[in-house]
Amino acid sequence: MTDDRPAPGPVSATLSAPLPTVGDLDPAVLADALRTAGSPGFDRWKEQIHRTGGCSQPIHLQGWTLTRDKSTGENLHRYSTDGEPGGRLRIACGNRRASRCPTCAWTYAGDTYHLIRAGLAGDDRRDIPAAVRDYPRVFLTLTAPSFGAVHNRPGNRPCRCGSRHREDASELGTPLDPETYDYAGAVLFNNHAGQLWQRFATRLRREIAAAAGLSQRALKEVVRLSYGKVAEFQKRGAVHFHAVIRIDGPDGPGAPPPAWATTELLTEAIHAAATHAYTIVTVPAAGGQPLRRLRWGSQLDIRPVKAFGDGSDITEQAVASYIAKYATKAAETTGSLDRRVGNPEALLLLGVPDHTRRLVEACFDLDPLYPDRRLLAWAHMLGFRGHFSTKSRQYSTTLGELRQTRADYRAAQERTARGLADIEPDTVLVLTSWQYAGQGHSPGEAALAASIARDIQLNRETAREALRDQLALEGAAA
Repeated sequence: MTDDRPAPGPVSATLSAPLPTVGDLDPAVLADALRTAGSPGFDRWKEQIHRTGGCSQPIHLQGWTLTRDKSTGENLHRYSTDGEPGGRLRIACGNRRASRCPTCAWTYAGDTYHLIRAGLAGDDRRDIPAAVRDYPRVFLTLTAPSFGAVHNRPGNRPCRCGSRHREDASELGTPLDPETYDYAGAVLFNNHAGQLWQRFATRLRREIAAAAGLSQRALKEVVRLSYGKVAEFQKRGAVHFHAVIRIDGPDGPGAPPPAWATTELLTEAIHAAATHAYTIVTVPAAGGQPLRRLRWGSQLDIRPVKAFGDGSDITEQAVASYIAKYATKAAETTGSLDRRVGNPEALLLLGVPDHTRRLVEACFDLDPLYPDRRLLAWAHMLGFRGHFSTKSRQYSTTLGELRQTRADYRAAQERTARGLADIEPDTVLVLTSWQYAGQGHSPGEAALAASIARDIQLNRETAREALRDQLALEGAAA
């Protein structure tokens, strides 16, 4: 088995492919781009796309909104899509998958970063004290077991095949012997990974209680266990989980845990919980498939999370960036599709790699044997049917709160632009009527939107580098 995890790094926004030059464009695409650029409403279209960040699949809306003074009945502002290009307003799709929309995925990754970091460093705006930095907290990786030997890069040693593979070698993660690889076991593990996590979390609380000499009921009176986690597909197509786990006081992050709750105790409890017999999910025998007892793999990585600037690689920023990075990815990183598969024959036409194709086919074969597991519906996810990014209730803020903060900020900008900034929101009545009118771009529009997205990305990178240089100069002066 191979460990495919790269070192934690900063959240970055990258487009899925280099932006084509004009000469690279298909003549039909170029003609459509020129038609769009020469249309009377192009400037407004470009403004709409820029406001979405260069969204790859914007949602089209038609309708109107009317802002009226409650007391006088005066119409303060009216907006209609009748005057927009094509009679439509384009808004960002909000898709989290980088393979679908890099722009919206960048926003989702940023929200996830702030959510995870708030649980590590605190956030006064959301009643998470900075004191959480002193609570016991670790960065945990739970991996899948082996389903057969695969090509890997085991340190300075050659792979079992005798070769020393490059980091980008296509054979990494593929079986040494595909005919003996347990494809059924791999997809059934992915399918039950969420249940394995739930069993692990339950057992972990029991192990902490046992270590403290308390009953589970008594444990709830003195500590709370909080976590934020993300799923990642290894190159071999097996899911594993990365999680931040923190011990709080009885009232959550606002209360410190007791003195006996240490990082060492948490680490030992995680080891015990991950290997306990309770943390096993049994899959019954069916249609020639044997009885299986699914459990976590032997590779268990537990590292204390350190504060920023102490020289450690596992810092708050690094962990938050690492989790945010994988919150926008799924099974497509293995060569699978990012949407449901209609029939397995399409996999050959779409060029899905052989190993990934066999995993998808295993889902098709096993679906009649385990109908309650919905393996066919999740074949494109190699059987995995859980949420990619989850957290416990009291770990930190929520994605909904972060989105609402952004929405409130944009609403305030709109009120200012409309001359309504000095009017109390409670004194106005807003009437709206919206209808869905489509999604996406024409081929030429897609090329122009990609150019806008690239410009926005370069501007962000330039601003980030300028800020970094400024902080370096201020540090040197000090």
